Parts: sequence; C-alpha cells; structure tokens
Amino acid sequence: MNRPDVIASLVLSSYALGRIAAQDAGNEAPAAQWRVLSLLDQAGAKRVGELAAAARTTQPGMTRLLGTLERDGLVRRTPDPADSRAIVVHITPEGTAALRAWGAEFRGVLAPRFADLDDDDWAALTRAAEILSARTATEPTGAAR
Repeated sequence: MNRPDVIASLVLSSYALGRIAAQDAGNEAPAAQWRVLSLLDQAGAKRVGELAAAARTTQPGMTRLLGTLERDGLVRRTPDPADSRAIVVHITPEGTAALRAWGAEFRGVLAPRFADLDDDDWAALTRAAEILSARTATEPTGAAR
C-alpha cells in the first residue's frame, strides 16, 4: 500500500471503528455529540462558529446540537468576554464524565476485536496512535478550511 493509501485507509478504518463501537454498544447518541465534547475537553472552550467549523457542520446545526447538549447538562454557553455578541461553549463536569464513560464503553466493546494481537501488532498500533495523536493535536499552519 502506498503512503496516500495508508492515510486514507486509516481515516476510513477509524470511521468504521467508531461506527462499529457505537453499534455494538447500542449507543444511540449522535457521533457529533462525542466529537464536540471531545474537542471541548481537549482544546477548551470554543465559540459556536469554531465548533461548527471543526465538526464540519453549519452554525445553525451546531446551535441545535448545543441546545440538546446544554439541556442534558453536558455543556454550558456563556457570552464571550472579548465580544458580548458571541457565545462561548464550555464542557461541564457532567459532559466530561459522559465523555469518559463513552470512552470506557467503547474500549470495552472493541477489546474483543483486538484480543488476539501479539506484542508486535500492539507496538505497531501504539506507534500509529502516537503519530495520529501528534498529527491531529493542532491544525497545520495554512490548512485549508
């Protein structure tokens, strides 16, 4: 497999793995919910527009999702101290707890799919996870939106 194909395979396999985990766990929450909570947990509070861009959705769509998350106590919206016309979204302790529970649930349902891997395979997956984590931690300078 050539390098561009490896990257494409990783992306598609990651999507498939997330879908399989949600199905196997019976988790009916929208994937966008977990993406938003993960982003807020990792990067801190964000404006609604920033969240919409990061989740590749419209601002009205993000506003609807945030309304649900706020009603569920998972996020809190406040005026932006730098611009009172804008809204900043924060993850709540309940949102952090839900995100941790979701991660534990998915680890549990996916573990059997990987139980037969040997140490070399685990080392390869560990290294791949480290590389992907480093490459996705921040957006490269000049990245297209």
